[in-house]
Amino acid sequence: MAIIRVEVLEPKPGKRRLQPMWLAWLGQTMPPLATLWLTDLRRFALEHWYRFSKQRLHWTQPQFTSLPASERWSDLMPLLSWQLWLAREDCRDHPLPWQSPQNSLAPGRVAQAFASILVAIGTPAPPPKRRGKAPGRATGQTPAPRPCYPTVKKRVSKRKKTEQSPTASNPTAA
Repeated sequence: MAIIRVEVLEPKPGKRRLQPMWLAWLGQTMPPLATLWLTDLRRFALEHWYRFSKQRLHWTQPQFTSLPASERWSDLMPLLSWQLWLAREDCRDHPLPWQSPQNSLAPGRVAQAFASILVAIGTPAPPPKRRGKAPGRATGQTPAPRPCYPTVKKRVSKRKKTEQSPTASNPTAA
């Protein structure tokens, strides 16, 4: 592992002072220092994709009860992103009143206008058949309760004042 500090030695006049950037390299052979900082620029595309997946594609919203179900949902996120990327040529922009029209659509705009593509291509499934009123659950039958998992704590909680040691609260005792 190598730790590298990237710093602007001669800042442009009138610009704010840039903080040094720390990079870590994990790997067998380290690339030349002249090109190493360029690999960090790829990080921004990934960070924007994670934000888009969480906010627009609702990656983290479902609460699955099993790990395989959540893994399948996570496996769908790159496929959904590619589907939006490939559909941008077939999609017409329908901006909302406060949005300006765009020539090259971003994935968020494609997701906004994707309904028009779905209406145009239709569905291969036949329409649902009416079956009447469903009988529902049998009387007296209750479903199994949803499994409870322990809460994940991200930090250690502070001790309450009543739980503190008596020597810390009473300095005269000893």
